[in-house]
Formats: sequence, structure tokens, C-alpha cells
Amino acid sequence: MGKQKQQVISRFFASKPKIPAASTPPPSNPSSYSSPPPPKPVISSPNVKTTVSFSPSKRKLLSSHLASTPKRLKPTLSPHTQNPVPPQSNPSLHQKFLQKLLEPPSPPLLESSIEPSESDHKKYTPLEQQVVDLKNKYQDVLLMVEVGYRFRFFGKDAEIAAKVLGIYAHVDRNFLTASVPTFRLNVYVRRLVSAGYKVGVVKQTETAAIKAHGSNRVGPFGRGLSALYTKATLEAAEDVGGKEEGCGAESNYLVSVVEKVLDVSGSVSNFGGANVRIGIVGVEISTGDVVYGEFDDGFMRSGLEAVVLSLAPAELLLGQPLSKQTEKLLMAYAGPASNVRLEHASCDCFKDGGALEDVMSLYEKTVEDNLADNVNQLAEATEQRNSIQGVLNMPDLALQALALTIRHLKQFGFERILCCGASFRSLSSRVEMNLSANTLQQLEILRNNSDGSETGSLLGVMNHTLTTYGSRLLRHWVTHPLCDRNMITARLDAVSEIALSMGSYKGSQSIVEIEGGDSDATIMQPELSCLISSVLTFLGRSPDIQRGVTRIFHRTATPSEFIAVIQAILSAGKQLKRLHINEEYEDYGCNKIGVAIVQSALLRRLILTASSSKVLGNAVKLLSTLNKEAADKGDFTDLIIISKDQFPEVARARKALQLAKDKLDNLIGLYRKQFRNHKLEFTCVSGTTHLVELSIDTKVPSSWVKVSSTKKTIRYHPPEVLTALDQLRLANEELTIICRAAWGSFLMEFGEYYMDFQAAVQALATLDCLHSLAILSKNKNYVRPIFMEDNRPVQIQIHAGRHPVLETILQDNFVPNDTILHADREYCQIVTGPNMGGKSCYIRQVALIAMMAQVECELTITSLCLPPLPCPPFLSSVGSFVPAESATLRVLDAIYSRMGASDSIQQGRSTFLEELSEASQILHNCTANSLVIIDELGRGTSTHDGVAIAYATLHYLLEQKKCMVLFVTHYPKIADIKAEFPGSVEAYHVSYLTANNDEGTIDSKSDHEITYLYKLVPGVSARSFGFKVALLAQLPSSCINKAMIMATRLETIESSRARKKSGEKQLQETPSSDQELETQAIVLKSTASFHGERTEDSEEFVSAVRDLLSKLKSATTDDDCAKSLKLLKEAQGIANELINRYILI
Repeated sequence: MGKQKQQVISRFFASKPKIPAASTPPPSNPSSYSSPPPPKPVISSPNVKTTVSFSPSKRKLLSSHLASTPKRLKPTLSPHTQNPVPPQSNPSLHQKFLQKLLEPPSPPLLESSIEPSESDHKKYTPLEQQVVDLKNKYQDVLLMVEVGYRFRFFGKDAEIAAKVLGIYAHVDRNFLTASVPTFRLNVYVRRLVSAGYKVGVVKQTETAAIKAHGSNRVGPFGRGLSALYTKATLEAAEDVGGKEEGCGAESNYLVSVVEKVLDVSGSVSNFGGANVRIGIVGVEISTGDVVYGEFDDGFMRSGLEAVVLSLAPAELLLGQPLSKQTEKLLMAYAGPASNVRLEHASCDCFKDGGALEDVMSLYEKTVEDNLADNVNQLAEATEQRNSIQGVLNMPDLALQALALTIRHLKQFGFERILCCGASFRSLSSRVEMNLSANTLQQLEILRNNSDGSETGSLLGVMNHTLTTYGSRLLRHWVTHPLCDRNMITARLDAVSEIALSMGSYKGSQSIVEIEGGDSDATIMQPELSCLISSVLTFLGRSPDIQRGVTRIFHRTATPSEFIAVIQAILSAGKQLKRLHINEEYEDYGCNKIGVAIVQSALLRRLILTASSSKVLGNAVKLLSTLNKEAADKGDFTDLIIISKDQFPEVARARKALQLAKDKLDNLIGLYRKQFRNHKLEFTCVSGTTHLVELSIDTKVPSSWVKVSSTKKTIRYHPPEVLTALDQLRLANEELTIICRAAWGSFLMEFGEYYMDFQAAVQALATLDCLHSLAILSKNKNYVRPIFMEDNRPVQIQIHAGRHPVLETILQDNFVPNDTILHADREYCQIVTGPNMGGKSCYIRQVALIAMMAQVECELTITSLCLPPLPCPPFLSSVGSFVPAESATLRVLDAIYSRMGASDSIQQGRSTFLEELSEASQILHNCTANSLVIIDELGRGTSTHDGVAIAYATLHYLLEQKKCMVLFVTHYPKIADIKAEFPGSVEAYHVSYLTANNDEGTIDSKSDHEITYLYKLVPGVSARSFGFKVALLAQLPSSCINKAMIMATRLETIESSRARKKSGEKQLQETPSSDQELETQAIVLKSTASFHGERTEDSEEFVSAVRDLLSKLKSATTDDDCAKSLKLLKEAQGIANELINRYILI
């Protein structure tokens, strides 16, 4: 039967639902099954393709369904929905309409038409009853139930799986069902999780051998929920995580948000919950990173938006109740296009100290478990008790968010990471720069604004890392630049040394002689950059060891993954040991080595941490306990190597298994004596072992079981062999269970080494980032910035600065610019110029250079007790960090931007509201140590309002904040603010050339023939040259010509008003003033009457009008009356010619 025909038949024979659904459930909350009594089957929705077997029972079931459905004579009913079918000219369109809008049918209609019958009371099979019980217990989980060698979906879950996975579903007994093979579990779970579902895997809790010897001999296999998966927990989960399929370098934060309304009344009462205090906790479960904070936020929720964009969470946990503005923002972020999972949870239980009680109970339970499991972990338990004090100091709302996160993670079994292995860091750190959401988006820090990818962003340019965990760390550095000068200098020294090593590379090794002792002894020292590059290249080909170490801590890692992760850390540490940092340090203090291999204090500390003897010793100890061959095969029975009385239960189980094998093998001796055949041996045929093969004429006891035969022989299983085989299988199953428990215990003991290994991985990630910055500086010819002392005035001095992203596109064609801002001198630049002249590019590049110079390099190592390192000699300015010829700065505390135009219809924000909200955030949060860049403020409203708001905003920044300001505008009037702040404000414009190489000349072709020079020069640009952009946009020529005429008219009116205000008295005394005004009125009348029908003469008309106005201006300003009269007569002649040519014709 063809596929198309089979689908048609299956749709025709699909059973119809008896009980209508009340509402269509959301994807994240699949519908649950109803529980008996009486049990009611869940039938598939008719819009799912089904495959049916044509059996009498199915036909009888179909006929019973059809019989129970009432018949309607008029009008004609749909065979799928039983709804009236109106006459349609296009049946296919009507079918689509029914599928999308009319299914499922209206509940009131069906309830009134369907009567309960005996066919509704179906009996569930034992398996179906298990599924119903599990579904009632986990109603919001999409369940995959292990049945034999397949995972099956039931009911609504099967319909969802058929749609998402592209598999077929069919009706089997009481449920719609679909299935996938067990060995493809990883693939299908990832697809379902990526679609936004919470997926649960139900596995059999007993094997056939154990079931045969247990109390549940006749019942179904015991089943229970073995694993739960969501987007935030997938990489740390068992069986599925750690595969790095498309999300290795991406962070998967689970972010919990709670809030408290501060002000519901007052000037903003009509917005309801405008001012709130927000508590937030973000957990990266696969790496152990925890971020927390509490802050006040306004109506626009700009602070919350900045945190969300910075963390880029994969899952949001919303603590109810939330204000409408907060929930709207988070719902917009987790929209269909973002593929972010969202879940709601109540916070009512955390009132009156409930949050602190939940958190403290978890910490106390963890400490008690550690003390009970291992006495040697007393120091670790003491450290955990000390960390409780840090939890007590957390803000109240942040503590509620932490308790909400703990309660959520308990269902996955990952709550231990929050009290044992997590590295907590605050959002409000004083050493980090504050980057707003506008800055991250408008400066394209993480993603470009065209297609949303990393290519074309600042991170895309700077990212030359070789490992996934190094890439994740660099992303954090870029979004959290440092504000601490000492940390910045340490990072500059480290990158400078690596870049210097790259530049002086002449071979793979260098020889360093050691003074004293044997004069013939030499140490072959590998080149620093070469060794680091080789280590990072090796780690890039290895698994993600950062997530691997955390998966080991979660006890979800497989044996092969454990060996691969620990072996990678061990190999990297051994390679870094070749630098002999310890020997160099010990001898460096005694002046025994004349040449220092590594001078940067930060580099030495990183290398010492990654190659710590403690870490390497623990790695060797852990690997010596495991059998690598068994781990590669997934054989748990031979996985653990027992030594020094370790794992006694495994030894006993192995001994019991060996005894069962020996007992079985000894039975062959009895059969040799019985049949007097000393050559008799057990045989194995087609997987059936321990067969006794005898000739066909040999008599055997009647209790022997015949298994197979040939023409000459018969193969038997004696009863003693069957009993021994049964005992062997049982012993083997018991050994497997004991070995799996021992493996879990082995992973539990890894907890005492977790912090050391995590510190080593963090050091390797930091080395990767420093190496990436060194490669960037070497390839792009960047320079090392110089940072002034903190007691010096704020300043930004950049010589020949370049935009880091556009430079990679334009290469040598990019035009650099200088920037000089100083708090005691000029600290504000007003930038004007033509459209597309490079104004926005200039202010962006200044902000990006300042940001790149302060990119964070922070390493917190508390688990290793390392001696203090001597301060190395100061390195020359060899490294590089910023795209410029030179850069001198003082550390900034924040960078704010207001650029572009966009609205947010979903949140009820117009373009102008967005514009002023961003400006308001800047005015409230910036300080004297901040850099503010504003591009074309006020263009979202009328000209007068826009100029006024832009002027007032700039005035506030200069007078109240006194911060570094770059202000781009098309309003020349803004430049008049220089008079109020002499010496502090200067006007600049991006230079250009017109047709006659005169920037100030305006003629008929100036808007079409303009050359952009992209160089910033002093002065104000009188024009914006918008017609050049209109020409590039390919507007119709008639439209452009009409616009040019209208612009000439408006400029004439404006210039006339200006002259009238400035020289009203002089105009009254001039005899020819009336004549001039009359002439101007004629010109204006002719301009207004010119409708564009003769566009071929428009350029001549504009040129003549400008000539007329020029002569009128000269006549009114010239002191020679005779000359003025002559100019007026010439102007009159031009006016008459224009009237005769363009109006009287």
C-alpha cells in the first residue's frame, strides 16, 4: 500500500475523541491522563497521522465509536469533527480551517450530544496503569517510558513526539502511542528539550533475572522516573549531557527572578508597580557558576534587561507574583523566536523567613552527609559552614531567588552544586564596569544587529580561543570589563609577555643554564607561546573539561568521560610542568637563575595552579582506580581496580560470581563420568551457552531439556545446568548493581577534589583567553594602552583610533581619528556632519576602545595554598590591546550609549518613549568617571521639541554630571552651548568635499557631488546632505527634485526671518528694502507655484533663485548706494525672467 494511500485510510479510520479537552495545554505542560475509576482512554487528536492495523477488534471498536455518535441530517457533518460543514467552493481551504480553528470541537456541543456508554469504561493493561500513575504524578513532564528495546510515548505525549520528532503515532489499546529506539535516546531527548519541553525518562528498575527471583514474578517490570531534562540542566544530566551537540560554547543559565513593589502610588501610579526591587539568581549548572544580586529598577526595567542580556539564560524561573511590566519583559525575551523555556513558581512559601529556612536546611544536610560519609572531609565541612555566613549576608530578595532555585533543582538532583561546588559572585561588584542593555545591543558587543549572530560583533573579533570553556570565559570578560587598575595592569603584563614570546620565536626550545652544581647540566625550556599553544590545541580536541568536572561532581559522568576529563587535565599539567615555574621561583629568590622563563606574576600563578602537584597527584590516584579498557566498553563489572581493601562489597560480589562460574564449569565432570566420555565439553550455539551435545542414539534422563539438534547430535540443557545458569545470571546482575553503586560512591568521593580541579580548569581557561588576546594584538597590530593613576583626572587620549569591527572589513581603507577628552579641559565633543559621514562610527569606536582596554582578567583561587610570587621587572610596551597607535586612559566606571531608533510594541513603548527612557537611564546612573555617547537625541518628535530636549539633556550632563560626553546631532543650534561652558565643550564635524572642493559652498549640485573624508575636524557642519542619501536609496528623481525645491523654499524663509530679526533697524533705513521684500515675495510665489511638471529645468531654476538671493543680500549690506541700486536692478531682471519663464508660460 502506498504511503499516501495509507495516510488517507489512517485518517479515515482514526477514532474520535469521546471526552472533549477543556483547553489546549501549552507545550511546556502536556496534558495529563485521567485516573480511574472509571478509567477513560485518551485518544489522539484527529490532526495526527496514524497507522492502523485492520483487525476485527479495531473494526469493532470503530463501529462502537460510530454507533455512539448521534447522527445529524442537516447540515452535512465533517467526518473528522462532527461539526456542520458549510458549502465551500474550495474544500481544501475548508479542511485547513477545520484543522486549525474548529478542532477540538466546542465542549458544550459535545457534552450535550454524547451520552456515557459501557464502551467508555475500558480496563487498562498493567503497563498502561503504570503510565497513568506516572503521568498523574508528573503532569507537566513529557514522559518517555522504557519498554523492551524502545522508549514509548503515550496519549498527548505521543502526539507531541510525533509532531516534534517527525515519527508516526498509532492507537494501541487505550492510548495513542509512538516509540523510538533506546540507543537514540540522546538525539530525541535533545530535540524535545530544544523545543521547550520538560522531558522525563522512565526506565525499568529491575532486570529479568532479579524479577524472576523477586516478589514481582508475574507482574510487569517495575518502572520509575530515572532522569529529568530541561534546557538548563541538559548538559549536566545523565545519559544525555556532555555531548556538546551545537551548544558547547554557549552558557545555559537558569535564572530565577523575584521582586517586591516599592511604589504603587504617586506620579507613576497609573503604571502600577513602576518602581520595584528585583532579586535575581543565575545558575550555570554544568559549570557551577552562580550569579546573584538585588537592585532597584524603574518602569522600563532597564536593569533587569541588562542582566538578562548579559547572562543569556536558557531557562527562566519566575517567582510569582510579578508585576505586569516585569513579566511582560521576560515573556518578550522568552518569545517563540528565542527558544527560551519559561516556568512559573509561587513564592508565598518564602514569606516570614521561609526562604532562609529552606537554604539553611540544605546546607546543614550537606554538611552532615559529608561528615557521615568520610571523616577526612571535616575540613571541607568546616569550609561549608563558613560559606553559610556568606549566604546569611545575601539580600532578602536574592535569598528568596536562591531558595526558589534550590527547590527547583531538587527535582533534578542538582541542588548540591549550590552548597558544595558553586562559585558565587555578585552582580554589584565594585571591580566590574556596568554595561547597560542599550550598550550591549547598540555597540554590538555580543551579537550584530543585522542577523543576531556573533560574526561582526566585538566578541567575534576578539575571540581566538581554542577551547569551549575559554570562549565562555572570554564572553564574560567582554561583558564585564574591570574597573580595578591593578588587575588591568596584571592582565596587560601577561598578554604582553605572550605576545613578546610570539614575536621572538626562533625555535621550539631554548636552553637555560643553571648556575652552580654541575656545569654540564642544562634544562631545555620550551618557548612560552609555543607551549601554551600546544597545550590549548590539545585541550581543544579533548572534551569540555569544565563541564566534565562538574558532571563528575553531579555523579552523572560515564566512566569513559571521567577518564577522558581527568586524563586531559593531567596531560595539560604535565606539559606546563616543563616550564619549571616552581624551580624558577625557588631559585629566583636566591638569584640562582639568570634568565627568568616567565616574568608575569599572573602567568606564573596560572601555570602553577594548572600544574599543581596536588592536582596531578590526585589525578594519577583517581585514574589508577579505574580500568580504561572496561570503561571504553562500558563494562561496570571490571571497571574498578581493587587495592588496599577498597570496595569490599565489590570483591565479595566478584568472588560470588566466580564461585557460580566454577560450580557451572564443574558440572561437565559429572556428565563425563555419566556418559564415559572424557572429551565431552560444554558447547555454545547461537548465543545459548553450556549445552551438552550428545549423539542422537544416546539415552538421557527425561528431565533434560532438548534445545536443538542436527542429523547426528542433540543438544541438551540438564536441570543442574539450568539451575547453575540461573544462579550465574543472578550473581552477574548483583555484581552489576554493586559495581554501579561503587561507581557512584567513587564519584561521591571526588567531591573533596572538586575545588582543586575546578581551579585548574579555570586557570587553563584564563590562559586560553590571554593567549587569544595576544593573538589578536599580534595579528591586528594593536597597542598596549597606558592607564593613569586613580588620583589623576578622567581622560581619554587616543591617537589614530580605529573601529575594531569595521577595520576587519575595510582593512587598509579605514580612516583613523584622534580623540582627546580631559576632565579639567575639554570633556565634551559635539559632532555634526553629513549623513553617512561616519559620526556614529567615530563615537562607537571610542567606546569600544575604552571597553577593550579594560577587558577583565580575574582569577579567584582559594583552594590552593601557593607562596607569594616576587614582583617581576616591568615589561616594555610590546603587547597590544586596542586598535590605535597610542592610547592613554584613566579607568572608567561605566559606558552608556543612546543610539538608533526602535520601538517595543509588545511592551507598549513608542519610539520616542524608548529614546527618552534610554536618556533618562543615562542621566540617573552616570557619574563623573563615566563615558556617555548619545547619537541624534530628539529626532523622534518635532524639530523644536527635539532641539529643546537634546539641548537640555546635554546641558544637564555638562552641568550636573561632568562626565566624558560624545554628542552627535544634526541640530547646529546645539553647538551654541559652547558659550555657557567655555573650554569644556567643542564642536566638531566629519569632513567632506563638495563639487568645488569648498565645504561651505552650496550650489545646485552640492547634494549630489559630495565626497566623504571621514576625518574629524573642528567646526559645525551647516548641512546634512540628506539628498545624497536619498539618491543612494534610489528614490524617484522627480521626488528628489521636488524635495530640493521645498528645501530651497524653507531655507529662504528661514534666512529671511534671521535677517529680519538681526537687522530690522538697518532694513528700515535702507531705501531698497521694500523693493527687496517685494522681489523675495515674487520669488517665494514662483517657488510655491512650481509643481515640478518641468523637472528638466529644475536645476537652472534653483541656480537662478540662489543667484537672485545672493544679489539681494549684497544690495542690502553694501554701503555704496549706487552699487546697491545696480544689484537690485540685476536682481529684478532675474526675477522677471523667472516669472516669465516658469509662471506666465
